[in-house]
Amino acid sequence: MCGICGIINFDNQAVQDLKIRKMMHDMKHRGPDDEGVFIEGSLGLGFVRLSIIDLSAAGHQPMISKDNRFVVVFNGEIFNYLELRDELKEKGHKFYTNTDTEVVLTSYFEWGEDCQHKFNGMWAFVIYDRQQKSIFASRDRYGIKPFYYYINQDFIAFASEIPPLLTLLRHKPTPNYQSIFDYLVFNRTDQTENTFFSEIKKLQHGHSILFSTDIDTGGPPPSGGQGGVGIPIKQWYNLRTEISKQNNKPFTPEDFRNLFSDAINLRLRSDVPVGVCLSGGLDSSSIVSLLLKDYNKKDLKTFSAVYNPGQYGDESEFINLYRSDLENMFFITPDGQTLYNDLLKFVKAHAEPIPATGPYAQFKVMQLAQNNVVVTLDGQGADEMLAGYHYFFGFYFKDLLKSLKIITLSKEITFYLSKHRSFFGIKTFAYFLLPKKLRAKTRVSEKGYLNPDFVSKFKKTDSVSGNLYGANSLNEALIDHFEFKLEHLLKWEDRNSMWFSIEARVPFLDHRLVEKTLSLPGNQVIKKGMTKHLLRESMRGILPERIRLRKDKNGFDTPQDEWFRSDKFINLVTSILNSDSFKNRKIINQKTANELYFKHLKKEINISKEIWKWIHLELWFREFID
Repeated sequence: MCGICGIINFDNQAVQDLKIRKMMHDMKHRGPDDEGVFIEGSLGLGFVRLSIIDLSAAGHQPMISKDNRFVVVFNGEIFNYLELRDELKEKGHKFYTNTDTEVVLTSYFEWGEDCQHKFNGMWAFVIYDRQQKSIFASRDRYGIKPFYYYINQDFIAFASEIPPLLTLLRHKPTPNYQSIFDYLVFNRTDQTENTFFSEIKKLQHGHSILFSTDIDTGGPPPSGGQGGVGIPIKQWYNLRTEISKQNNKPFTPEDFRNLFSDAINLRLRSDVPVGVCLSGGLDSSSIVSLLLKDYNKKDLKTFSAVYNPGQYGDESEFINLYRSDLENMFFITPDGQTLYNDLLKFVKAHAEPIPATGPYAQFKVMQLAQNNVVVTLDGQGADEMLAGYHYFFGFYFKDLLKSLKIITLSKEITFYLSKHRSFFGIKTFAYFLLPKKLRAKTRVSEKGYLNPDFVSKFKKTDSVSGNLYGANSLNEALIDHFEFKLEHLLKWEDRNSMWFSIEARVPFLDHRLVEKTLSLPGNQVIKKGMTKHLLRESMRGILPERIRLRKDKNGFDTPQDEWFRSDKFINLVTSILNSDSFKNRKIINQKTANELYFKHLKKEINISKEIWKWIHLELWFREFID
């Protein structure tokens, strides 16, 4: 796990070593163990290393192939690298290190772009072919590892994080207001190639880039984009296509369990200590339970955020069910004071606004883990794969209605109401039946604090109400969440973990498990008013029953509504809401925001999510734009 960066000039000018090293410096937290630079004429590559596999100097990057043809910078892990190395040896290749980086290089030499389909892992890498004078860049299937780029008439630059690219701008960065609109209205980010910075794009998950670096042969072809220059981007992985290839052979809970266990086992490959971020929920607890049962990991270290008993977000009663099984459990209690103290650091670490404080709890968990392990296993992806969010009931009910399965629909609604005693699933059912325009309009009207001019300018071009909320079946909705929603969670996890020099691995996102699970009918995912039916059945007899049959979902959540009523936050929030900068952005109505916050303080309403978005957005503007 590392940080990569690079610059390719289009005018044959030599890349300056200082620029590459400045980019590396700005993400040194991603790789405190080693660093390296490769510069050849108009191309420069930089690398900072967090040593995970083969801790020796043999893992140094940029890595050059033995024939001196290829140079690679690689961030991530290829978990099946041992199997691929054996396959490549049979084809006559020799290996000189024990790294997965060398496997990436050799795989590209042997299979070219098709090597991407061979990898089971998470990655963003760039390979420079010195013979062909070409650049090949690839990002993993689901966007676990980041890849950002900036391009103009003179050069293209890439990096694992945004701040290193901002150092290359010749002017102040400018905000992307469409991203801000989607963030405020839908609580979503990262559903397109756009970032919160107009100048910076991200390579979409499952996509790759291949272009010539030789300006005499044309270089990157014009195709729009900043400065009229673009690069050829190709989708190498199509989730829908891969799902369609799945056979109709039954996939039983036992099959799921075995494949999931194998995914976990692959992600135990490491030359440094591995731990688990344990939230107390179904997903992370399933990982811990399988590590105990299948791999006897009694010495496993777990890391959890807990609060006072009965306080919102506290999961200690479920986490403590493992007390007798685990020898090394670590706990941290984030609170309003720690958030206040960490606020500017947290804003800087993420470089883009986040629509909830849940990632802050994970931030503190990673800080807790920092001095104990170098790798963590986490439960990201299970909610999107197995309909873990409550609003998926709305998609399922819509699916049953569209399929004219009225009797099943009535039964499932009855199960839902009796088990959850909530109308939220019914409300989302009605919302998802609305036309796209009304879905956007409804969400805007819920806010009430947005400037009308701001809304009118961006409400027609949002990509959320259609792409994420327009599915006609549960399966379509789950796939849409992989395409348009999952990535922001993975981004937050990457920033939280790498800020503390930790590699986060996500076994639920083993592509074999994802493709098979997403090919199943909806009644194997939601059944009798319960989500994640397949996972729950597969964990029968393995997971503590109190966790296996949980109906609620918190994850790394926080009691943020209480935090924002503390004296320190009252002073901070009121100062932000009444500042000239907040008013002059003309995004949020200052008077309305103040009135809503006053009602929150009086406990008449709970708008803590909106308060947090206001705070983070304004502090982001001040840190990165102003």
